[in-house]
Amino acid sequence: MRAMVFEGVGKPLELRDLPIPQPGAGQIQLRITACGICRTDLHVVDGDLREPRLPLVPGHQIVGEVTALGEGVKGFSPGQRVGVPWLGGSCNQCWYCRRGRENLCDEARYTGYQINGGFAEYTVADARYCFTVPENYSDTQAAPLLCAGLIGYRSYRLVEHCDSIGLYGFGAAAHIIIQVARHRGQRIFAFTREGDSEAQKFALELGAEWAGDSTLDAPEALEGAIIFAPAGELVPQALRSVRRGGRVVCAGIHMSDIPSFPYDILWGEREIVSVANLTRRDGEEFLPLAADIPVCTTVHEYPLERANEALDDLRAGRFSGAGVLVP
Repeated sequence: MRAMVFEGVGKPLELRDLPIPQPGAGQIQLRITACGICRTDLHVVDGDLREPRLPLVPGHQIVGEVTALGEGVKGFSPGQRVGVPWLGGSCNQCWYCRRGRENLCDEARYTGYQINGGFAEYTVADARYCFTVPENYSDTQAAPLLCAGLIGYRSYRLVEHCDSIGLYGFGAAAHIIIQVARHRGQRIFAFTREGDSEAQKFALELGAEWAGDSTLDAPEALEGAIIFAPAGELVPQALRSVRRGGRVVCAGIHMSDIPSFPYDILWGEREIVSVANLTRRDGEEFLPLAADIPVCTTVHEYPLERANEALDDLRAGRFSGAGVLVP
């Protein structure tokens, strides 16, 4: 099979021919039909996340067709369409796992990080951590739901009680979550890179009440905010924009250092909270919700061999919505 392989920081992904992986006990083998490109993939190849298993096939928003079942697999059958997310396994025994917080498990393993992922023609995955893909999505449209959607949803649940929400960074996750929030009648204020008029226009088209540079103060006091951009300097900025009792959610797996800030912008029972990874319950809740609304994903397709170009375009903010590799 063809796969894009990561050998280390500073090196472009290499297109290689690898053996088709065979499923072990509890695993399913998939012929990959689409794999979303995520900012976490950038954090892996740029060295922000420092524990990849090398050499590595990145990619963790996988949609594919089941082609073989390992011993003991139940609930899946050959030919079925399946989604594979970032969380690829956990111990199922520790304090966190026993309380439904497997996203915090010390033994958790992640697709496209410690487990070969979806920048390839085939992969294998632990069947217990895979999802059925809603029928009303094409493969490419479904792929961003598996991380941008799931992490976005986990972040959104922390501010779902808020009437007005600021979204800092209007990329793949924000363009999905704004649709959930607007469906529920919430008011959205979108903050983008300075001067990114295309992203601001995109946010307004999706129902944002206001869109502007992330360096600007919100036009009114907000009840909550989600920071999708990996920029620590946005935390004080968001704190200044939320009213007393408001909550700022840091949604990324990696963020630059948060600068010091005066206590008075935190005072008044404002909160800062982070989101880590995802759980299977997030997928079980969000995917049917996305299909019911329905959430529409805006995708930009790249052939597998152009994965480096796709990552560069994501890094530079050259497209709105989500990038997807198609083997």
